Amino acid sequence: MSAVSLKERAAGGESLRGVLVRIPAEELIEMAGVAGLDFVLLDCEHGPSDTLELRRHVAAAQVHGMPVLVRVGEHDSRLVLRALDHGAAGVVVPHVDDAATAREAVRAARYPPRGERGFATYGRAGRYGTVSADAHRAAAENTLVFVMAESEEACREAPEILATDGVDGVWVGPADLAVSMAEEAGAPRVREAMAAAHIAAAEAGAFRMDIVGSREAADAAAADGSRFVVHNLTAELMRLLGGLAARD
Repeated sequence: MSAVSLKERAAGGESLRGVLVRIPAEELIEMAGVAGLDFVLLDCEHGPSDTLELRRHVAAAQVHGMPVLVRVGEHDSRLVLRALDHGAAGVVVPHVDDAATAREAVRAARYPPRGERGFATYGRAGRYGTVSADAHRAAAENTLVFVMAESEEACREAPEILATDGVDGVWVGPADLAVSMAEEAGAPRVREAMAAAHIAAAEAGAFRMDIVGSREAADAAAADGSRFVVHNLTAELMRLLGGLAARD
C-alpha cells in the first residue's frame, strides 16, 4: 500500500493514460496492464455491472499493478461502496448536475467525517484484514472521486460542483452533453459548455478527465491540461478491425 497512488501522480503533474473498458473480458484488462497503461476505467454504466464481473476485472488489473477506476451505473451509495471495497482506486459518478448531487457522491465515497462510507478492512481494499485500520484509512485518502458533467446545467454549475469538498475532478461527457443540448457533437455551443467546465476545473485546482479516440487526440488533451486521458477502447478496436477488413 506504499506505492504512489494515481491521485498523487496526477497532483505531481503527470498526465496519465488509461482505457475505458465496456467489454466484459479480463484478458483486455490484462493486456492493458501488460502494455503499460497507467489505469483502466471500468464502465459499469454502459458495460458489465454485476459484482462478479467487477471483482474479476479489478483482480486482473491488480495482478499487473494497474489501478482501476469505476464508472458506477447510477446514484446509489451501495454501488460506490461495492466498487471501492473491491479495490478500485476511485469512482466516476455520472449525471452530476449540481453541488447537492456532488455532495451525495462524496458522502458515499469518503469515510467520516468527510463522508458516510461504511468502514471495513476485511475486503480486497483492506488486503483482507492484513493492514491496520489507520493504514487503511490513510490509503483511502487517495481515493479519487470524479463527477461527470453531461448536461448544459452541469457545465454551468461546474464552479459550485468542483468547490465541493471531496470532489477531485470532472469528466465532461461530450456525447450526452451534445444530446442534452439538442446539438451535434462538436457544435459551437457544446464546445463552449465543455470549455466552461474545463476552466472551472483549472480554477478549482481539480483534475480534468478526457475521453479520446486516437493518440493525437490524447496528446492534445494532455497538452491542454488533462491529467486523466482515457482511450475509448471499443472505438479504437473497431477502427483497427475496420482497417484489417479493408480491401484495396
